[in-house]
Amino acid sequence: MNNYSITTVRKRLFALICAITFIFLFIFIRLFYVQVIWGEKLQEKAVDQWTRNIPVLAKRGEITDRNGVVLASSIKTYTVFVRPRAVTDLDGLTSWLSTVFSLDENALKNKIKSTKISEIKVVKHATKEEISKLSEKTFNGVYFAEDVTRFYPFNELLCQTLGYTSKDGNGISGLELYYDKFLSGINGEVLYEADLTGVDIANKTPSYIPASDGLNLKLTVDYEIQQILESVTDEAMVEYTPKSCASIVMDPNTGEILGLSIKPSFNLNEVMFNDLDLLNKLSRNTIISDSYEPGSTFKILTASANLEEYYKNNKNAFSESHIFSSSRFRYVEGSKIKCWSTHDKGKHANENLQMALNNSCNPIFVDIALSLGKDVFYDYIEKFGYGKCTGIDLTGEAQGMVLPKNSVKIGDLARISFGQTIACTPLQLLNATAIAINGGTKVTPKLVKEIYSPSGEVSIKVEGKSEENVISKKTSSTICSYLENVVSVGSGKQAYIEGYRVGGKTGDILTTCVNLVKNLIKIYT
Repeated sequence: MNNYSITTVRKRLFALICAITFIFLFIFIRLFYVQVIWGEKLQEKAVDQWTRNIPVLAKRGEITDRNGVVLASSIKTYTVFVRPRAVTDLDGLTSWLSTVFSLDENALKNKIKSTKISEIKVVKHATKEEISKLSEKTFNGVYFAEDVTRFYPFNELLCQTLGYTSKDGNGISGLELYYDKFLSGINGEVLYEADLTGVDIANKTPSYIPASDGLNLKLTVDYEIQQILESVTDEAMVEYTPKSCASIVMDPNTGEILGLSIKPSFNLNEVMFNDLDLLNKLSRNTIISDSYEPGSTFKILTASANLEEYYKNNKNAFSESHIFSSSRFRYVEGSKIKCWSTHDKGKHANENLQMALNNSCNPIFVDIALSLGKDVFYDYIEKFGYGKCTGIDLTGEAQGMVLPKNSVKIGDLARISFGQTIACTPLQLLNATAIAINGGTKVTPKLVKEIYSPSGEVSIKVEGKSEENVISKKTSSTICSYLENVVSVGSGKQAYIEGYRVGGKTGDILTTCVNLVKNLIKIYT
């Protein structure tokens, strides 16, 4: 017989107590984890097992113009569900559903019989009239719930900007996508208690969790201006037969987009989901996504940079009264750059900067860029926003294309001065021009003015960001007078309207712009 010392017994007893304590502590920690930390998730799983739910979709928020004209709304429709395990009369149910909703009865019957999930969607976006017919007969296992269908009252209006939603109501493009988290709201549901087979338990009252409707967007767009833009772009498509055409109106002081039209367009109520290539092509917002060489319109930047540097006493800049050489050619690195003007048998008189803008004389702007130098000129290209996104509240904006400064040659700099060897989006060009005429301040373009609740309470007021001054007010004022002179006596004189201040810069005919300007004047006078 073994004789144990008191010390040995105590050690073994202590070890036993420690083991028991550890086991109870482990059990306690496990119970705490299951009941407290994991309890909520387990409860959710339990509820899922003994209930079946019918979703109650939140009403998607409206989109209106700045004056309250509804551009996008949601109409009440219905989704029809079938729970296969709860169906007691399959033949009768499929026959009636196929009659009411014009479905293939055999296909529907096979779908219900073969499915392994507890609930299937039979019809989406059913009308109230169809649901009324469905309710004329009672079948076990069939249910319906309210959903919403996106509706655009003006069909093609602003289609690339508003964007569209999926069949499930999620934003896919345009403002519908960018502001989806505000527009979508929070879905609710109706809960039914059911047994393990999915059959509803009799005499049980369903639980109802209401949906929270989405917020509304008030745009900066003015419906009347938008209508004018639509008319102008339609006119341009007919007269010039281009592949595409776009026009945009922006308040240069605030960055608010007042109208934006792109052609060709498509009907937002008939989105071509069965032809994604065509849909992607027509829904592309070319004003923010496509880049092109701005040409003579870029000369606004070159003239602004020259004047700003002259007012800063930069000896490499030219004064307003400086007379440039009348030669219609410049040779840069062996390449011949000529003036587009051919009046006076291929020559024109000596010109100052104002006359150079009027006649859109390329060689004079080459002189300015080469005199200012690459570092100074590129500083203005960056400040005016070329080569980077404007920050407009839309997805898919392109940065444009600007050659890296360290790889630019003299010949490249010469061509950039009059809008070649550089590419920008139409919005970048518009935003840069706004800087030149609004007093020299860079603004951020925006499409949404306010985000507000269904009750009308403003939740978010979208403020357009104003950044540092790019040029002085003096420079901006001078450029404004120059651009007005371009329209009154220069290459853009077809856009001149007596009694109004109209400025512009182009070497091309402004016939289409004339109609736009005249119609805009009618609105504001």
